[in-house]
Amino acid sequence: MTDYNKIEKVARSRRKILNAITYILLAFWAIIVLFPFYWMILTSVKSYSAYNSEYIPAFFTLSPTLQNYADAFTAVPLGRYFGNTVIFTVVTTAIMLVVITLAAFAFARLDFRGKNIAFVIFLSLMMIPNELVIITNFVTVTNLNMRNTFPGLILPSVTSVFYIYLLKENFEQIPDSLYYAAKVDGTSDLKYLLKVMIPISKPTLITITILKVIECWNSYVWPRLITDDENYFLVSNGIQEIRENGFGRENIPAMMAAVVVISLPLIILFLIFRKKVMAGVSRGGLKG
Repeated sequence: MTDYNKIEKVARSRRKILNAITYILLAFWAIIVLFPFYWMILTSVKSYSAYNSEYIPAFFTLSPTLQNYADAFTAVPLGRYFGNTVIFTVVTTAIMLVVITLAAFAFARLDFRGKNIAFVIFLSLMMIPNELVIITNFVTVTNLNMRNTFPGLILPSVTSVFYIYLLKENFEQIPDSLYYAAKVDGTSDLKYLLKVMIPISKPTLITITILKVIECWNSYVWPRLITDDENYFLVSNGIQEIRENGFGRENIPAMMAAVVVISLPLIILFLIFRKKVMAGVSRGGLKG
C-alpha cells in the first residue's frame, strides 16, 4: 500500500509539472499572438508628437489620447467605407448562403446521372489558383460594365466550393430514413430542406456565415482591383486611401486608430460566436 501511495504521489507530481510546462508554453504563445494587437491599440492612443519623440519604442504610455479616433472619422470618409463594407458583406453572405445550401442539398440528397463525377469536377476547381480566377472575373465584370458598382463587387463572391463541400458533408450525416419518411408524407424537397435539414445543420450554417463575414470584411485584392472610385471603397482597401490622402504616411498613431476601429467588429463577432465556429467546423468534419 505504501509503494502504491508513493507511485501515485510521483504520478501526481509529474502531471503537475507537465501541466505547469504546458501552461507556461501556452502563455508564452498567447503573448506572441496577442502582442501585435496590444501594440496596435497602444500606438493608437499615443499622440503624434509623443510617438515621433520616441527614439526607443515605449511599451506603455502615461498620457493616452482618443484624438486619433476622432480624426479617423473626420480626416477620411471612414463612415462611408464602413457602410460600403456592411452592404457588401450582408448581401454577399446572404446570396452565398442560398447558393451553397441548394448546391449542397443537390449533391447530398438528390439522385441524378453523373452526380459523383460532377462533384469531383466541382472539387477540382479548388486546385485552380486564385490569380487565374481573379483575371477571369475581372475581364467578365469589365465587359459587363460593372466596375465601380456593388454588383461587380458582390457577384464573384457569391459561391464557394469549400463551403458547399462542408455543408454537403453535414447534410449527409442526417439519416436517410428522415428523408424517406418525409417523402412518404408527401413533403417536397424544398420543404424538407427548410424544415428538417437546415435546422439540424444550423451550427454549420452559423459557422459558414461567420467565416464568410470575416472573409468579406477582410477582402482586399478584388475590391482594390475592381474599384477606383472611393464611393465604393471598403474598409480594407480604404486603408491605403487613408495612408495616402488622409493622415499622411508619417501619422502612424492615427492610422492605427483607424485599423482598431476597422478590426473591432470582427474581434467582437469572433469572441461571441467562437464556440459555435469550433462546433460547426468539428461537426462538418465528422462522418457517421
